[in-house]
Amino acid sequence: MSSLDWKTLDSEYLFRDNWLTARRDKCITPKGKIVEPYYVLEYADWVNCVAIADDGRVIMIRQYRHGLGKTILEIPGGTMDKTDPSPEFAMQRELLEETGYAFDKLIPLGAVAPNPASSNNLTHMFLATGGKKIQEQHLDDNEEIEVVLMEMEDVEQLLKDNQLLQSLHVTCLFYSLLKLKELQIL
Repeated sequence: MSSLDWKTLDSEYLFRDNWLTARRDKCITPKGKIVEPYYVLEYADWVNCVAIADDGRVIMIRQYRHGLGKTILEIPGGTMDKTDPSPEFAMQRELLEETGYAFDKLIPLGAVAPNPASSNNLTHMFLATGGKKIQEQHLDDNEEIEVVLMEMEDVEQLLKDNQLLQSLHVTCLFYSLLKLKELQIL
C-alpha cells in the first residue's frame, strides 16, 4: 500500500495566542501536486469525561458557549495545560475544578481528532465512576458552570433526541455507554 502522506515544504505562523495558533503551509502530495496555501489551526490536546457519581447519576454541566451564542448541556472537560503530565492528570484536574468531584476510577476510552483536516490536536476521552463531592468548584475567571446531576436514562434520551450539541462530548458519551455495557454496569 502506498503512502498518501503529504510533505510540508514550507510553513509560516500567521497568529499565535494562548488559545489559537494558525499557520499557513505549502505541501506536496505523493503525486507531486503543490497544495498552497493550506491552513492549520494548532491547539493543545483536550480532555472530556462521562463522570458518574457514587449514586449512579451522571454529572453534566451547563455553560455558555459563545461560538453558538447559547448555554448548552455538556460533560466535563477542557484543555490540557502545558504543565499537565498526562491526559489522565488533566482530566482529574478538570473534573475537580469544574464539578468539585473526585472519582474512584478513571477509565481511558481512547482519543479522537476533533477536525483532522485543519486542526492538529486530539481529544482524550474518559469514563469516571464512584464520584464524590469533595470541594466547591474552582473555575477560571471566565467560566460560569452549573453542575447538573442526571439519571443515565435521561442522558440517553437527550442523545436519542439529538439534544446534546457538542460533538466531542456526544462521542465520549457513546464510547462510555459501550464501556458501561461491557463492564455490565448498565
